[in-house]
Amino acid sequence: MTKAAELIDDLRHPAPRAANGQAWELVSDRVMGGVSGGVLERAVVAGRPALRLRGTVRLENNGGFLQCALDLGPQGAAVDASGWQGVALTVCGNGEDYNLHLRSTDLDRPWQSFRHSFTAAPRWQRLHLPFADFTAHRTDQPLRPARLRRLGLVAIGRAFEADLAVADIRFYAAEG
Repeated sequence: MTKAAELIDDLRHPAPRAANGQAWELVSDRVMGGVSGGVLERAVVAGRPALRLRGTVRLENNGGFLQCALDLGPQGAAVDASGWQGVALTVCGNGEDYNLHLRSTDLDRPWQSFRHSFTAAPRWQRLHLPFADFTAHRTDQPLRPARLRRLGLVAIGRAFEADLAVADIRFYAAEG
């Protein structure tokens, strides 16, 4: 297993590639019959290059999410992030709440994840999300940072207009 590098993405590579060599992808509840719709694009937001998730989250047909997802290793292989304290991201949004979802090799169902909510203010801000504060969703497994394989920035759980921009995402060793 590969040790996780600090940098996940800083948008210096051509879209849809992240700094870790993997491609960002848009996933919506349409994979399970929902009707939410959105776009994932590179854009300049408030003066900064960003990965931007925009769209409408709708609850019909048991739906309710839009996600920009990224594998952390090649072909979904796990990376060992146990040397890091959590995930730091620089975000700008529309004042709504969003989630960062982590998936590990301990999870085998698509609805399972480890989740941390955050508010994306309408100005650029740096957030630190410690692994210790992630909540297990529909699993009894603990979050094991040594087995991370995927992350997702998610607009979920209620009907709303999503607009989330990310300029940088990385693992961090200590807050600050």
